Amino acid sequence: MSDLPRKAVTRTARLAALPLGIAGRATWGLGRRIGGRSAEIVGRELQQRTAEQLFKVLGELKGGAMKFGQALSVFESALPEEVAGPYRAALTKLQEAAPPMPTHSVHGALEERLGPDWRELFEEFEDKPSAAASIGQVHRAIWHDGREVAVKVQYPGAGEALLSDLAQLGRFALLLGPLIPGMDIKPLISELRDRVSEELDYALEARAQRDHAAEFADDPDVMVPDVVYQVDQVLITEWMDGVPLSEVIADGSPEERDRAGQLLARFLFSGTARTGLLHADPHPGNFRLLPGDDADDGPAQWRLGVLDFGTVDRLPDGLPPLIGTALRMTLDGDAEGVYAMLREEGFVRESIELDPESVLDYLRPIIEPAQTGEFTFTRSWMRNQAARIADPRSPAHQLGRQLNVPPSYLLIHRVTLSTIGVLCQLGATVRMREELETWLPGFAAGENGAAGGEELAAEEVQETG
Repeated sequence: MSDLPRKAVTRTARLAALPLGIAGRATWGLGRRIGGRSAEIVGRELQQRTAEQLFKVLGELKGGAMKFGQALSVFESALPEEVAGPYRAALTKLQEAAPPMPTHSVHGALEERLGPDWRELFEEFEDKPSAAASIGQVHRAIWHDGREVAVKVQYPGAGEALLSDLAQLGRFALLLGPLIPGMDIKPLISELRDRVSEELDYALEARAQRDHAAEFADDPDVMVPDVVYQVDQVLITEWMDGVPLSEVIADGSPEERDRAGQLLARFLFSGTARTGLLHADPHPGNFRLLPGDDADDGPAQWRLGVLDFGTVDRLPDGLPPLIGTALRMTLDGDAEGVYAMLREEGFVRESIELDPESVLDYLRPIIEPAQTGEFTFTRSWMRNQAARIADPRSPAHQLGRQLNVPPSYLLIHRVTLSTIGVLCQLGATVRMREELETWLPGFAAGENGAAGGEELAAEEVQETG
């Protein structure tokens, strides 16, 4: 019997209780407003209570509920501070752990998948899991050749639970929309459902991780543990120590935050350029900051450890050149050129006519991190961006509703937003433009007639006086 609480009636009832609770709180909020409280204050209280219930339920369930919670948690920076603060700890916990599978179930799964003599494959095996996530949990062990390894075991019934939960969450996605201003929840859930089969396939995950481990072997900035063994629903990889990014977010020094942010941005762009694969699950639980072997090595020499390649976007030619070219043209103020590219690629539907200058005004604040040599990502910046797009009275909101993200860009869009969310949680100062110049097709100097590198050099001379 599975240890996932996956009986259809039980899981559906618990998830179905969410919209009922939201509706109840909406009635409570109306009463508070009639009683004299302002709409803004009542709205914030309602948002906070809804979020608390949502993450409590998602944290107790695995499967798709947990996966949705992890995806949503990286956008915490977009929430007002008085709402985000009380449940930030719950989000961090959600990123790092879930209720574990009982020991007897783990042993049974290993016996079924590795054979009755599975213990002979290990010199040691820790029954207590070191991490638990949406579809599986990880145990620390020592392989028969003496290597420390991470043994990832998929929960029985994980696929059924994932699909059931995401289908149920999709039915009331509109009710969850106010949690993250400016974000459409329904496409996020649909995209997560589309990726379920890939994430359940540990053979695909092993292949993607091997490709990354080979490419980043001996890399001074990024470390990816190699795959040791894979069969059915068990994946064994080299063990990797380090400081979880969630701990850096909570307690890291400014130097550690900046180093983690720089390397996270570098991996986002360089990983795709070097492997043809986009790591598509950038929540903090999947990254580690790895101190150097020498005690004198400060954060500037530390590396970024990357885990979990269950969800990747396969981009054999790297990120589409349109992204870099449109970004560069936006920086150069070429409204007509940007508009023509967006229309040709389907970001502006044929049936819609927009003012190119208005489109440029919509994009400029979003690309602020690429405008200077360094940019400090903050929660307040993220909240301002979300509020600008979410406010029905703002021109940005009206224009944003008319733009379209083509299917081939959906996952790239989500990963980019998620990474920015993590950078804002870190509060990191990042040389983002440097990474774009190096790794993003279409952005670097000379690729589309722009003066990129020289422009940046002149800027830096100005900044230093």
